[in-house]
Order: sequence, then C-alpha cells, then structure tokens
Amino acid sequence: MDLLLFGLIAVALTFDFLNGLHDAANSIATIVSTRVLSPRYAVFWAAFFNFVAFLVFGLSVAKTIGSGIVAPDVISDQVVFGALMGAIIWNVVTWLAGIPSSSSHALVGGLVGAGVARGGWHAVVWTGLGKTIGAIFLSPALGLVLALLLVLLLTWAFVRSTPARVDGLFRYVQFGSASLYSLGHGGNDAQKTMGIIAALLIAHGGIKGAFHVPFWVVLSCQAAMALGTLFGGWRIVRTMGSRITRLTPFQGVCAETAGAITLFLATGLGIPVSTTHTITGAIVGVGAARRASAVRWNVAQDIVIAWIVTMPAAGVMGAVFYWLYGAIA
Repeated sequence: MDLLLFGLIAVALTFDFLNGLHDAANSIATIVSTRVLSPRYAVFWAAFFNFVAFLVFGLSVAKTIGSGIVAPDVISDQVVFGALMGAIIWNVVTWLAGIPSSSSHALVGGLVGAGVARGGWHAVVWTGLGKTIGAIFLSPALGLVLALLLVLLLTWAFVRSTPARVDGLFRYVQFGSASLYSLGHGGNDAQKTMGIIAALLIAHGGIKGAFHVPFWVVLSCQAAMALGTLFGGWRIVRTMGSRITRLTPFQGVCAETAGAITLFLATGLGIPVSTTHTITGAIVGVGAARRASAVRWNVAQDIVIAWIVTMPAAGVMGAVFYWLYGAIA
C-alpha cells in the first residue's frame, strides 16, 4: 500500500470517527434525556452496538456509496480527498454549532461536488443520488408516522396501567430499543465510509473483479465509528434529547423503535439514509402525539433548514478541496 493511499484511508477513517462523534446523539439522546442511562454508560452501550452491526447487515449501502453516486471511473485520489474534506469540514462546523445535520448527506454532497468538478454532471449516477435525496424526506416522515402509531398502540395497550408502572416498565424496555437503534445506526452509517475506501482501493487496483469490501475495511470502519461514539457529541445530544421535546421512557422507546425500523428497512434496501433525520422525525412524532405544542417547532425548523443546506454546502466544499488538491499536488 503506497503512502498516498494510506493517507487517504486515514482521512476516510477520520471522517468515520467524526461521523460517530457527530451522530452519537442519534444513538444516545433519548436514553440520556429520559435518565435511563447516564451519558458515560450510554456512549459505551451505543458504541458496542455500533461496532457489532456488521454481524447483522450486508454491505448494500457500501455498494451504493462506492459505485452508485458517481460513476466508478470518475473516482480518483483527488475526488476522494475532496469528498472527504468537504464532509469533514461541514461536520465540524455543524458539530461546533450544535446542529444535528447529516454526516451521510455531507459525504454524498462532497462526493457529488468533487465528482462533478472532475467529470461534469455526466459523472453523477442519478438513480443512486435520487434515492438518497428522496430519503431526505421519506426517512423522517416514516420515522414520524411509525412513532405516532407506536404511541397510539402502546397507549391503548397500557390504558389501565398507572403512569408510575408504565414509566418503571419502559425504563427497562428502553435498553432494548436503544440497542436496536444503535445497531441500525452502525449498520447504515459505517458502510458509507466502507464504500469510499473500497472505491479508492478499486481505483488503485487493490480490489479486482466485482465491487466488494475487504473484511479489514469493514472492521476498521466499524471500530472508527464506535470510537467516535465513545467521545460523544454532547452539544447535539442536548438538541436531540431535550430542545425538540421533553421525553419520557415510554416516548423514548417509541422514538427509538420507530427509528430502528426505518433504518433496518433502508439498510436492507441499500439506501444511505440520514440517521439524524430519522430519529428527529421520530422524536417530533412522539412529541406531537402528546400535543402539537409539546414540540418546539422553531428548533425543528432550524434542523430542517440544516438538512436542506447540508448536501449543496458539502458539495461546494468538496469541489473546492478537489481543486485545492490539484493545485498542491
């Protein structure tokens, strides 16, 4: 492995680490805000299930990122560097601002920006990009609807129980729902970096034949994401866990379960969705199920604006870093 390839893989794993750091809130915000687990233990819990996700899911999302967003023959060191740096810079900016934007769409945006800078708009694989853009709207909507349905069904099921009994029971149930959500998060998000590294290896002749992801790449990406989760993203945890709406263990279970179902479906279909979008939609859903005024709609509105801006902003940054790489190299 030459030094340049090694350096680019290190940048990719840095992005994966920041993805875990930035998106840790997705996995732990609800279980922390309901005080079922302290932040210290919650990050360990989430990191473990983020890491073992490769044992459950295939690698269809990695294939979409590696060959289904821009044409494989456009992928080069310069394109990968531009894509990763565009995503990393946007992640750092939004993390410092406490905005739960999408690391996934930052990476896709950076990849499209760098790919277009090299090959023009013909470099874009519109079917793959279209699925990803569609998921911006569908994943939070599905999370919201599923959360509303779960609140309705469980409220009916426990209508004769006292609030104290329900709260005590769902404090235990939330361990399971948080685990499922963290599993779905690790299964979808880590594969995006796997796809980038695999595409890079193909460009360097390190992978022959059909697109596949070497096992060492799978382990490296899962470990980098889990390590990032361990460091947490406390600014974003506060936004996700308390600023949108106040959560009880019962609501936390509904939000996490709805989010997990959405992520499992998307990962099975090979669609790189935003875990941030998904859990935000679910949290809004459980808040709105109580009453519309329980949701701080101004906070939700700011998050939606960040979603819309993320892909084009990261795309511009990806193109800029593509040109910077060319000027320096």
